[in-house]
Amino acid sequence: MEIQEFKQHLKPYTAILGFDYGSKRLGVAVSDLLQNIATAHSIIFRENWAKDVAVIKKIIAEKEVKAIVYGLPLQMNGEEGDIAKEVRAFAEKLSKEIDLPYMFWDERLSSSAMEKFLIKEVDMSRAKRKQKLDASAAAYILQGALDRLKYL
Repeated sequence: MEIQEFKQHLKPYTAILGFDYGSKRLGVAVSDLLQNIATAHSIIFRENWAKDVAVIKKIIAEKEVKAIVYGLPLQMNGEEGDIAKEVRAFAEKLSKEIDLPYMFWDERLSSSAMEKFLIKEVDMSRAKRKQKLDASAAAYILQGALDRLKYL
């Protein structure tokens, strides 16, 4: 769904979930209930579909989530590659389990930007960065979408 349509489906005082997709790890971020600030939440270490869905449903219930933003890893020329197709397939499959509006947000360079931030601004060690990077990238992706939504 396009961002304008997504905004029309948003309910006030509810959170938005953000995902940084990976075949082994899923970075998770959640917005505040005013949909202004994205915060890194967790990393889901993907094991099997049923367990992954159960964890996602638990987060949705706990955080009052009513919409989802998926980071879409476009190539530098703007085209979709194999990983972007995986993200779309994951979103489609999850939408059959969880009926929430969702959209995709261009995530080019999000992991790179967050890694630089964690090195320069937070002075985080390599081991700690690895533990935080996926959730931080999800927060970066979600924050970009939140910022854009404000101006529609």
